[in-house]
Parts: sequence; C-alpha cells; structure tokens
Amino acid sequence: MAEWLSTASTLVVVLILASFYVSWRTTRLDRLHTRIETAYAALDAALLRRGAVVLELASRSELEPASAVLLADAAGQARRASGLDGGSRELAESNLSRALRAVVDQPGFRDAMSTEQDGDELLAEVEAAAKRVYLARRFHNDVVARTREARASRLVRALRLTGHARMPEFFEMDDEPPGFGSGV
Repeated sequence: MAEWLSTASTLVVVLILASFYVSWRTTRLDRLHTRIETAYAALDAALLRRGAVVLELASRSELEPASAVLLADAAGQARRASGLDGGSRELAESNLSRALRAVVDQPGFRDAMSTEQDGDELLAEVEAAAKRVYLARRFHNDVVARTREARASRLVRALRLTGHARMPEFFEMDDEPPGFGSGV
C-alpha cells in the first residue's frame, strides 16, 4: 500500500509540474503573439509617418516637378496599401524607399533644400522617419523569428498550444535610408 501511495504521489507531482510547464509555454506564446501585434502596430505607425513626411517633402516648391510627382505617387501608393497585408504593402513601401533614395541622393539636392526655409529640418525629419521604419521593421522581424522558433517546438505542435493563431509572417521590404550625410 505504501509503495502504491508513493507511486501515486510521484505521478501527481509529475502531472502538476507538467501542467505548470505547459501553462507557462502557452502563456509565453500568447505574450509573443501580443508582442507581434504591438510591433506591427509600431511598424505601421512608422510607415505611415514616413509616408506623411515624404508627402510633405513632395509638396515643397523647391523640388523639381518630376521628383515631386515621383515621391507623391510612391507615398500615395504606400498609403493606399497600408490596409493590405503581405506582399503588396511590402512592395509599395519598398517602392517608396527607392523613390526617396532616387530623389534625395541626387547631386545638389541637399544644398537646394538647405537654402529654403525649414529645408534642413524637413530633411532631418525624413531621415528620422526612415530610421524609425528601419528599427521598427527589425524589431517586428525579431519578434516574429522568436515566435516562429517557439512555435516549432514538438510539444507546442503536439498539444496545439497555439490554437487557431496564424503563423506570423516577416515584413520584408527595402528600407535602406537615403544617403544622408554622404554629401552626395
């Protein structure tokens, strides 16, 4: 009888520890998914802010008309793609990055902007917005990588601890900032 009691108590302790571990893993997965949502919201805000700053840049009178149209069109496409998930938004945001680099990296662009009122401030704001996009995207993709790694566990898959949550996706885009400070 004592042997049976010892085995039963050991089994109960093992079950309690296993349930605590499974509960901890489930809570961790839930927190990671919440962090993904938060990181995506921050990325979305940074992308929208960059688009707004680029539109402000495109409206400047000292900008040549072709560059203004290029920037405004790219920013408008990015804004319209903001409600979409997946590749179309990534493509639109990448196009905006390329258009911004094409305009800002033109020879003499910085000199022309610095001669106008608030030109340097606007360029600094564009640079800051581009850096925020870069950082927000890296943070989002880091959280996605950690979540995908946690979801790859055999225990998570066997017990279906993720429920009906979709597998998180990386946000891949060309977010290289323009050559600020390169003197080009």
